[in-house]
Amino acid sequence: MGDAQPQAVDDERAIVDGLRRGEAGAFDAAFRRYRPRIYGFLRRLAGRRDLADDLFQETWLKLARHALRLAPDTDLGAWLFTVARNQHRSHRRWTLVDLDRLRGAALVEHARQETPFDRAAASEDERALEAALASLSDADREILLLVGVEGMAQDRVAGVLGIRHDAVRQRVARARARLAEKLGAKR
Repeated sequence: MGDAQPQAVDDERAIVDGLRRGEAGAFDAAFRRYRPRIYGFLRRLAGRRDLADDLFQETWLKLARHALRLAPDTDLGAWLFTVARNQHRSHRRWTLVDLDRLRGAALVEHARQETPFDRAAASEDERALEAALASLSDADREILLLVGVEGMAQDRVAGVLGIRHDAVRQRVARARARLAEKLGAKR
């Protein structure tokens, strides 16, 4: 069991080395390793499947464009989550500039249609949690997703968000309290 962590680090280093050499197999390995986590993060952060799809694609395009320039010691997971987060933030900035688009996005988000499969797959508690999570600010939602869903260590989260390590602890505590408040209001 103690060998799992060093093996994962070695695997990641091999992927980064391959990316730096322009090997297509390394990109495929990175995609297999991080695809579900990055997509899940963006899906919950964006709140809309269509937007998450676009941001997801942009995240991987950015890796393809920057792969040769990655530093040898790049923490690929943290790098990808940072890019995904920045893609979302950039999208939000552009959306906020155009008030008509903002109103349209808000209407779409409130009128989001679930498929019968979505309704059947999610229990009432899961739907309540997803709704409470979606109602949080982007800052609260992203830190809870990185820590709670992705299980990232606080030092990696600090790197992704560009904040101090001790600030991560404070933001997580506040975000959890707000989430609990939202969940309590729904019951």
